[in-house]
Amino acid sequence: MKEPRIKRKLDVAVVSDVHLGTVGCHASSLLDYLKGIEPEVLVLNGDIIDCWQFRKYYWPKAHMKVLKRLMKMVSEGTTVYYVTGNHDEMLRKFAPLRLGRLHLVNKVVLDLPGGKAWIFHGDVFDVVQRYSRWLARLGAVGYDLLILLNRLVNFVSLRLGRGRISLSKRIKDGVKRAVKFVDDFEQTATDLALEGGFDYVVCGHIHKPQIREVHRNGRTVVYLNSGDWIENLTALEYAGGAWSLYRHPEPLLRTAATEDAEDPDLAAPFDRRAFLAALPTLAAAGEARRLASEP
Repeated sequence: MKEPRIKRKLDVAVVSDVHLGTVGCHASSLLDYLKGIEPEVLVLNGDIIDCWQFRKYYWPKAHMKVLKRLMKMVSEGTTVYYVTGNHDEMLRKFAPLRLGRLHLVNKVVLDLPGGKAWIFHGDVFDVVQRYSRWLARLGAVGYDLLILLNRLVNFVSLRLGRGRISLSKRIKDGVKRAVKFVDDFEQTATDLALEGGFDYVVCGHIHKPQIREVHRNGRTVVYLNSGDWIENLTALEYAGGAWSLYRHPEPLLRTAATEDAEDPDLAAPFDRRAFLAALPTLAAAGEARRLASEP
């Protein structure tokens, strides 16, 4: 009999830019990561489900299992904040919404032992996203095609005994405008965080994982970016009063049968009607809990 997996206890975990519903998403790797942690708070910091490129004919089993794992974490006591991003912006009209321990929000502030953390996706700083939606969507399709090409290149590269190659990273690092966009994004985020009196500013959106201190006018703020689960396979973790950047090993090549055997609860078919029918009950329970906790 297989021994139960020991989970790492965390105060906070932040995951963003998963893009469920697209071919570039490494859902199996994310599922493996979620199985290995037990956070008190899990922040899904935008672009979890890619509504821009969602197609009925493409929704692999592993993608559904990620959603089931998230619901299982909620039921087991983890508080989950789903922060909306640009690829799942259709959810913004429903925020704020609370269903028990699941919160749908556009931003969230967490009071941590080491200071106050301001968490949001970050697409509000993207000029193309705000003023040229059609161009942003065209870019998303181009990026998806690049990821497909990248997978083919890596397949050949690994067969030849060479390392993995990130085409998009090479392009972004080699184009001055892309580098300037990232620099401007980070500076804008840190400037606003300093003005707001925050100790940490946590973003996603640009698919560039990072943790760094910014010192300006005698004040300090820590800029953090959780990266993505398309190329970098990264997450932010807060435990013991400090932040760290988690990097998942090489993308997992797993079969559906293997995943079902490891976690039979997630292998059960998803009952969409039962889930929708349960939402009002969950909302009522969450509201009753909130009222009971008020003085």
